[in-house]
Amino acid sequence: MIHSKANRRYQFIINIIMLLVTVIMIAPLVLLFMSSVSSEASLLNNGYSFWPEEFSLSAYQYILANGQTIFRAYGVTILVTIVGTSINLLLCSMAAYALSIRKLPFRNVISFFIFFTMLFNGGLVPSYLMWTSTFHIKNTIWALIVPNFLCGAMNIILIRTYFMTSIPEALYEAAKIDGASYLYIFRRIAVPMGVPIFVTVGLFSGLGYWNDWTNGLYYINDAKLYSIQTLLNKMIQDIQALQANATAVSSGAAMQIPTVSVRMAIAFVALAPILAIYPFLQKYFAEGIAMGAVKG
Repeated sequence: MIHSKANRRYQFIINIIMLLVTVIMIAPLVLLFMSSVSSEASLLNNGYSFWPEEFSLSAYQYILANGQTIFRAYGVTILVTIVGTSINLLLCSMAAYALSIRKLPFRNVISFFIFFTMLFNGGLVPSYLMWTSTFHIKNTIWALIVPNFLCGAMNIILIRTYFMTSIPEALYEAAKIDGASYLYIFRRIAVPMGVPIFVTVGLFSGLGYWNDWTNGLYYINDAKLYSIQTLLNKMIQDIQALQANATAVSSGAAMQIPTVSVRMAIAFVALAPILAIYPFLQKYFAEGIAMGAVKG
């Protein structure tokens, strides 16, 4: 009985702590949305609030005024995220599977070179010259897919660790005895059993592609290829330019342009799809990150 009461008290304390952590994590998102539906004047005069003192959709109206451009940017971002994440998972999983084979020749050397890329890189200028002068990807959709996110050493290490610790080697040996090739084993054993780590790595990669604006800044000048992050960043720059040149227009026109609320609305618009998708992936995410990183 005493043990049961102690467990209940412990569980109650844990629940309170988790509730506080949840509130701390959700509160900024609520504040972000409430600020986006507040009037510009109330934000400037009274600051941010969890409840709008003066409700206004002017920020979203400003964004929707460029609706066609935003929908095209969303399409570009969705395409880049899907294609980039798919290729990332394919490349990382194949490399990780090969490195998980203990009899692979020069396995440690290959692992070292992969790990080395986590510590050092060629730098921004050499990378820019390589992608633009050698591979000629500037102002193409591949400029948003290939640089920085196509394949990462951290993802390879996570998947490799999962393969080595979560899939019994006896399965591989049994398949080899039956005459299965390494490619067949990868497709029929490693991939089906690696769903949790694939979801985890896919979420990391997808978030990277969705939130990326640097590739668009460096390699994209064509407005038709703007991703949502690049477009929203440009909208902020345009607003700042209008503010900086407010003396060239009437003060009334300058005051009608929302600035703070638009920044909040832009952040929420970019974040909303990820918030909608994440709950469906949470179970696989928790399992994959635990098995792929804690073990080994």
